[in-house]
Amino acid sequence: MSSNRVFQALADETRRAILRLLRDGPLSSGDIAAQFNSSWPTISRHLAVLRDAGLIAAQRKGQEIFYELNTSVFQDLVQHLLNWVAPTGASGKGAARQRVRTRKRQEA
Repeated sequence: MSSNRVFQALADETRRAILRLLRDGPLSSGDIAAQFNSSWPTISRHLAVLRDAGLIAAQRKGQEIFYELNTSVFQDLVQHLLNWVAPTGASGKGAARQRVRTRKRQEA
């Protein structure tokens, strides 16, 4: 997972709205575009950004392209975010912060 691409894709409100639409299952590009006041090329570019970030998958069925969420990328993203807030262990920054808090309490 390229977290930079994922975060850039998620930075846009229209793309987040597209992802919300796809929560209930696959939709055709026409069905997605019908939900917005934007032009078809604009929605197509949003879909391309989401696809390039790996957040959605596309499958052609006849004349239409259907899009669906790629849930494995969301799972990777959640794990990535959790790693930011997880304690780092006894020798890491978490322990250093704890030592500072202990020292401040002792000085008080």
